[in-house]
Amino acid sequence: MRCFTVLGPSQTGKSTVVEKLGSLEGAPRKSSSPYGLNLTEFTFGNEAWCALDTPGPNEALAHAQHALLASDACILCVSSAPAEAVLAAPYLRIVEASGTPCILLVNRMDEPRGRLRDVIAALQDYTNHTLLLRQIPIREGDRVIGSCDLISERAWRYREGQTSALIAIPESTAEREHEARTELLEHLSEFDDWLLEELIEDREPSSDALYAISSRVLRENKIIPVLIGAAIHGNGMTRLMKALRHEAPPVGVLRQRLAHTGIVDEGKLVAVSFHAYHRQNVGKTVLVRALGEGLRQGASLGGSSLGAVQNLANGRSNLAVLPAPGDVFATVKSDHLPVPSLLTSGAVVAPPEWTEPPTPMLERILIPGSERDENKLSETLAKLSETDRGLKVLQEEGTGAQLVRAQGPVHLRDLCRTLSDVFHISVTDRTPSPIYRETITKPLEVHYRYRKQTGGAGQFADVKLRIHPNERGQGFTFGETIKGGAVPRNYIPAVEAGAREAMEKGPLGFEVIDVGVTLLDGQHHTVDSSEHAFRTASKMGVRQALSGSTVLMQPVFRSEFHIPSVYSGSLVQIVAALNGQVLGFDRDETAKGWDIFRALVPGGALNDLARALRSATQGIGYFSKSFDHFEELYGKEADAIVRANEKPGTAH
Repeated sequence: MRCFTVLGPSQTGKSTVVEKLGSLEGAPRKSSSPYGLNLTEFTFGNEAWCALDTPGPNEALAHAQHALLASDACILCVSSAPAEAVLAAPYLRIVEASGTPCILLVNRMDEPRGRLRDVIAALQDYTNHTLLLRQIPIREGDRVIGSCDLISERAWRYREGQTSALIAIPESTAEREHEARTELLEHLSEFDDWLLEELIEDREPSSDALYAISSRVLRENKIIPVLIGAAIHGNGMTRLMKALRHEAPPVGVLRQRLAHTGIVDEGKLVAVSFHAYHRQNVGKTVLVRALGEGLRQGASLGGSSLGAVQNLANGRSNLAVLPAPGDVFATVKSDHLPVPSLLTSGAVVAPPEWTEPPTPMLERILIPGSERDENKLSETLAKLSETDRGLKVLQEEGTGAQLVRAQGPVHLRDLCRTLSDVFHISVTDRTPSPIYRETITKPLEVHYRYRKQTGGAGQFADVKLRIHPNERGQGFTFGETIKGGAVPRNYIPAVEAGAREAMEKGPLGFEVIDVGVTLLDGQHHTVDSSEHAFRTASKMGVRQALSGSTVLMQPVFRSEFHIPSVYSGSLVQIVAALNGQVLGFDRDETAKGWDIFRALVPGGALNDLARALRSATQGIGYFSKSFDHFEELYGKEADAIVRANEKPGTAH
């Protein structure tokens, strides 16, 4: 079986492309994952094929990355509008990072939305691979009625619901065809000395020789050929499928490509797992592509026995024919197989770095609907994070509530639906509270005497303390200058413990940070003094000194944005509007046409930042964050935070 991925932005007709390709020579067999990955098995040219149709939203980019891990080649569907080329930037980026041979399909050519050469030029800004036009459109006015193949120099007129009709190249297209073919030959000659010599000698190379060269450079991932079509009408689909059949590499090349990363020996690599999901009454289902022989139920894979092997189309186990190299199958009761991963008989090998999805930006606290749901939620989220690498599961500081980081609102909605439909766990969500702190800005002194008489032995401790601000990030410090035994040495640790305890919650309701306490003097009683008394005196004294003297501190995060360069200018206004500080930006050396933009952003603005970034970059940009420091916050904003903190569960 040969396998390819179809990927690209939403609304570019990916599913229609797969449907038309699968129906060229019979009835396709389709299966679907709850996460939106559709698999279509079909026959073309007496060969078995499997198309992996990945979901279009950028929030589902991880599923496209993982599908590429199991694919011989891919089809990247893009819009015929030059202005929408930037939407393909994330997909060009992962295709290039993965090294997967790619055919680019400019779909919906029946909709006149711009010139093809402008589309190619705009897309070229986001890939280091040469985008090599293999077809040009034949037009009547603004309408595309057919295409001309630049290698065979044959023209075809589209026919609704039928195969295209061979026609002579129209005079109106001849000049453009000659110009585009010359450009095609020049690019191909960069990868073939024989062709270069033929062009220098002004000899016309044969079509068969050119197809052979095109096939080789695609298999070697040297160029990205560009085809055109309108899948909704079936236009260009046969040509696209023939290109895949004759030019896409076989499964052995995929095995070599994965082994070339250096993380696994080619001779030991027998399979890759690339997708997984949970089903009611079934459990975890893992999708696997065989790269070697001998896979069957009970065989050793990934260090343990392989569970039941199922047919993708009907879910039946005990396949009549064992999976051969290249076949895609499902397996249950193989929970030991993580996704994605490279699999040998005896071990699970971590996948290449390029399979790592974008950092999730949307943070939400999940609130279970009942006590029963609360007990199940933590374990279930751990299971789901194993099958969805775009999801991160943590605990909220202070409350211990379940905190999830999702790729965006659609991803979060799908997660909540899976919890409800598959695991019968009802949840609502809320925005997590920023982690505020408080501190002091000037030194304070306090003299506190703790005296308590309960009928028996009393409690007595007297302490004189100096409380002073420390440098940012220094945390809590303690010292003493006791002389003459005013406070016995064995009670001084209790004084420190009491001071630390007082810092756990300041007068504004938050932890007090970056404060030093020095024990200056004190008194004790030979009978009534104790560690408890001095601990209490220290705690109460520090609290008394802090009352009315602290200021609110807000967290500030160092944020790193990954965005196409065309959006860099808009981030300056976004960061400024959220009271952040722009630190600068650089070109992303790992991805053509992308920038890495850096800024400091207040923690309370991160939710608004994620929303603004999605809006400004059409869902393409993403950011990662790391805590940088706390800074003072005053005025109405600080007052509002303190008032909100007085309500249980709203801030911490």
